[in-house]
This record gives sequence, structure tokens and C-alpha cells, in this order.
Amino acid sequence: MSSQKPAINPALTDWTGPLGLPDFTAFTDDDFAPAFDAALAADLADVDAIINHHEAPTIDNTLKALELSGEGLNRVSSIFWMRAGANTNDTIQALERVIAPKMSRHYSSIMMNPQLFARIDSLYEQRDFLGLDAETDRVLEKTWKGFVRSGARLDEQGKARLADINEKLAGFGAQFGQNVLKDEADWALFITDEAQMKGLPDFVRAAMRGAAEERDRPDAWAVTLSRSIIEPFLSFSEDRGLREKAFRAWAARGENGGASDNRAIVAEMVALRAEKAKLLGYHSFAAYKLDDTMAKTPKAVMDLLEPVWDKARNRAAEEEIDLERLIAAEGRNHKVAPWDWRFYAEKLRNERFAFDEAELKPYLQLEKIIEACFDVATRLFGIRFEEKTGIATWHPDVRVWEVQNPDGSSRGVFLGDYFNRQSKRSGAWMSALQSQHKLDGGQTPIIYNVMNFAKPPKGEPALLSLDGARTLFHEFGHALHGLLSDVTWPAVSGTSVSRDFVELPSQLYEHWLTVPAVLEKYAVHYRTGEAMPKALLDKVLAANTFNAGFNTVEFTSSALVDMAFHADGTPPTDPIQFEADTLKSLSMPDAIIMRHRTPHFTHVFSGDGYSAGYYSYMWSEVLDADAFKAFEETGDVFNTDLAKKLKQYIYSAGGSRDPEELYKAFRGKMPTPDAMIEKRGLA
Repeated sequence: MSSQKPAINPALTDWTGPLGLPDFTAFTDDDFAPAFDAALAADLADVDAIINHHEAPTIDNTLKALELSGEGLNRVSSIFWMRAGANTNDTIQALERVIAPKMSRHYSSIMMNPQLFARIDSLYEQRDFLGLDAETDRVLEKTWKGFVRSGARLDEQGKARLADINEKLAGFGAQFGQNVLKDEADWALFITDEAQMKGLPDFVRAAMRGAAEERDRPDAWAVTLSRSIIEPFLSFSEDRGLREKAFRAWAARGENGGASDNRAIVAEMVALRAEKAKLLGYHSFAAYKLDDTMAKTPKAVMDLLEPVWDKARNRAAEEEIDLERLIAAEGRNHKVAPWDWRFYAEKLRNERFAFDEAELKPYLQLEKIIEACFDVATRLFGIRFEEKTGIATWHPDVRVWEVQNPDGSSRGVFLGDYFNRQSKRSGAWMSALQSQHKLDGGQTPIIYNVMNFAKPPKGEPALLSLDGARTLFHEFGHALHGLLSDVTWPAVSGTSVSRDFVELPSQLYEHWLTVPAVLEKYAVHYRTGEAMPKALLDKVLAANTFNAGFNTVEFTSSALVDMAFHADGTPPTDPIQFEADTLKSLSMPDAIIMRHRTPHFTHVFSGDGYSAGYYSYMWSEVLDADAFKAFEETGDVFNTDLAKKLKQYIYSAGGSRDPEELYKAFRGKMPTPDAMIEKRGLA
């Protein structure tokens, strides 16, 4: 039996594809494992070279060298984690369960290395005498704090335990996400009786037919747990029994027993996070996570969420009365159940504003909304997008654009992966194959967006809901944060900012979707090419805050439960009972559930990204409402001078300065929540 190691495929680390992309045709899934092994070893060799440098620590031989270390690992990782989220399979998932804890152990060994920390600590102690520019000073501070928060000051026993906790959390996070994906991919409700399709518009029927065909059931329509199908099904299906069946499956993701059940994983993760926080000297995991954000403390988060919760609950109670009136008018006597809300809210919108989602959707073509995203970016920032065809990527549906500066030079690459498939996790996100920086010649960004829109039949356009169009603008706002990044150091590039600031560029960008001039140009009927009638446009804008109580209760309950899990130093042993008790203490309306229930709350439990941080969407919303108001106050939402400041201080600055300092440089002051509450229709 041969003991020869697998050959390393250089295509994963030396990218030779068009536009600086990886050549996706030159490697297979089996190439990842040996590539990771080689890249991890090379990264450790880079770190050893820093530690063993014969000269005293300097910015160049220590901080800069550390920033540039592990380039091969960064490249292999960026391709692999993109695949794990956007186009996974059994091979990728098996490796993910191995790689996630291995990577955690690897980074723990680096961040807890006493010799490496000693060099960083030496620079940090001398920082006032090194003549550093503001960005370098911030990177040094951020790096030093990163070591401390990773356990560099713990004793050996503490370091070993923290490394073990991090490794376990990484493994649990990977498994949590895979379990949710499995429950979503495995469940489908097949309908063959035309009578059970009553009320469903053509665009929902087409999406359901496509989902059934993907599952080898061309004779049926399929309700799946993809948000692009389940939400319109719940909004339009007149079969209450089917709505209940689909809703219960949607709500129970990660809570179905068997191998994909996430309840035990949540209990383990919450307990490990609490232990990690105590090891590092914090009362709770929330205190640990928030220490490095704009909010700083759990109290500051609750001071934002609690008043909004009260307003949202009161508004939702008023909305529920309206829905009960519609139910009674039909001669029914049941209360509003969670599987009823969207259905009767759609009827109420039609009654109140004389339009529904079915009337609006023909005017929201995916292709046109992409064009609108690009056009707004051109008008605000001068950049342009040129689509490139025939370039292999991770899936045939993925599209590629070269992004150009106003002078025609190349700024970077943007990729869009828009359609739902069984190999893709749910939701929508932005990430980078490569982030911008200027060290040692630097590199330009390669940014991608992933969506989960229903794929239309061949030859038909993809039609979006208004919420789907907002999602597209939102994620493209994140993409612009990466594409417009103009910093020297990788550590502060693009979206490398505090969690409660990172949503500002994305949520702010959403505002331009509903600017009348944008909708008039790009909201055109997919059959006739005619612009959305002004009467319909006016109704859409007038209905902007419709269902505000429901939407805010859905979100805020999720944020409050997230905080409850992590703000107490004593974690619960039964997460589902804890969720129920927390919601009961909040007087959660019976007719609404959390937007993300605990067993499928991937923001919080599939990795560490938004744990004790789901509130950050609302924190950033306070900023984005105020920031767009700045444009409105000028009378021109494309105001040139303000757009220059927006680019300089928000979209291009990354994490190069304190976020509060950046916002004040743009706006002149920090905002109050008033504009956000008004924007949500809760004033």
C-alpha cells in the first residue's frame, strides 16, 4: 500500500482564471483536503519566520509580515467556504466538519503563541513613539486586542481550555448549518390536485413547478422551505390546511428529531460560549462580544430594543384586529394563527391600498433590479459594471462582472449567484474571494453576492417580490462596501468593521430602490415593457410601512431571544423551553413567531457571526435612516457632494477608523432612533 501523500493542486492557491479568478475547471472536491494541509503548514511556517526574526519587532517585520502571512490558506479557504455555502455536496460537507475545528485549532495556536504575542505587545506598548499614521495605529490596536480576546494572556491551562472550546464551537457551528440545510432540502409538499392550488398567482405556480421538476416530480407542484416559495405560498394559498402544514414544517427546521436536530447543539454552544466569556474575564458572552462594537454593552442594546419592542407589539395588536375583521367577514370564527397572518395581510393590503404582491411582481424583473443596483452605484460613485460571459465559476448560474473606476481602469470583480437550489444554504449573503488592500503591491477585490430567488422556467424572466428586490439592494450594498474599499491594511478592508456598523452600507443602499426615479426607470412590466403606472407606484410608496408591527415583532423578538441566550452568565439547558419562556415574558403575540426560531437561527448558531449580535441590523438601521435623511434634506438623493462624503467615510474607509468617528465625519453627529422609528412606521 502506497504511503505517498496526495499531490497539491496549485489551482487552489495560484489563481490563473480570467480577471484574476480561480480556474474553477482545474480542481475537484478531492483537491481541498491536501491543499488545506499544505496551506496550514505554510501559514505556520510564515508565523515561525516572524517569531524567529533576528531583529527587534518593527511594523514591517512583525505587523506587516503577519498581515501578509497565510496567503495560500486565505485562497483555499475562500473557495472552500464559498462552496460550502453556495454549492455543497456530501464530500464538501464531510470535509467541512473536519476543517472547521481544524482551522479553529490552527488559529488558536497562532493567537495564543507567547512569542508572537510578545512581539505584537512590544509594538503596542511603543505605539505612541512609532510615528504611525492613523490607519496603521488602528490596525496595531485591533491586532493586539485580537490576541488578548483570543486568550494570549491566559495561563497554559486556560489557553488549552479556550482552544478546546473554540474547536468544539467551530464543529458545532458547521453541523448546525448543515442540519438546517438538510431539513430544508429534504422537505417538500407535493400538490397534484389543481383545486389545492386555488389563489396562487402564476409566478408562485411557476416557482413551485420548477421546484417539483428539480425533485424529479414533473407531475406536481412543490412547496419547499425556500423563503422565495414558502412566503408567497403562505400569502396566497386559499387552502388553510396546506398553509398550516407548510408553516409548521418551516417553523420546525432543526427541531425534527434524528440526526439533523439542533436542540442539543444549541445547548452545548450556549454553555461553551458562556464558559469562554468567563475564561476571558467577562460576565457573559454578550458582554464579551459587545465589548468590541459600537454598542459596547448589553444594556445599550436593550435600551434600543425594548422601546421598539413595545411600539411594535402595540402596532401588531392593532394589525391583528384588522385581520380578525377579514376572517369574520368570510364567515369564519377562528383566531389569527401564524399560518394565517401573511394570507390575510395580503388581503388587507389589497383592501387598503388596492394592490397586492401579484400585481406588483410583474414589474420587478431580476434583470432590471440588477441594472438598477448598478445604475445607482454609477450615479453615486461613478463606477461601472461590464458583464463577462463564458467564465467558469462554481455553478453555471453564476454571473461575472468586471467593475471599472470612473477613468475606465479595473476596480475589481463582482459575481452574482441568484437562484435557489438544493445545494445552497438558505438566505442571502455577500462575501469575498479576495479583499482589497495595498500592502506589497496590494490586490483588487473579488466580491460575490448569493441569493435564493426562485428560478423561472427556461425563457421566462425571474420576477421578484418587493422584499426580494430590497434583499438584492441590501446585499449589493454589502458588495459595494467590499468593492469600494480603499485601505492599506487587509485587517481593515471592506466589511472588516464592527458587527453593528457593517449593516449600515447595506441597509442604507436599500433606500435607493424605492426612489421614484429609480422605480420609474427599472420597474417595467416583463411582457409589455411599460413602466409601472404612477398610480401603482404611489400605492407601493404609500404602503411602505404596511404590516410594520408584524415585521418589527418578527425581527425584534429574534434579537431579544439572541440577547437572552447570551447576556446571562448561567446558560439554559433546554433551549426550546428557554425560547418559550423568554417570549412569554415579552408577551409575544400568539399569531407571530420569531423570524428565526432557535433551532434554525443560522445567524447566531451556524458559526459565531451574529451571536449576541442580531440586534445589529436595528442598530445600523438607526444610522441608515439618518444617513438617507441627509440626502433627502438636500432635495437630491443623488447629491454629488454628499455622495463623495458617503464614499470616503462609509463605503471606502472599511475599518480604518472608529465607526462612530467615520459616521460623524459623514453626518456631523450621531443620530437618535427617531428617524428609524419613523421609517418603520412605528412613530
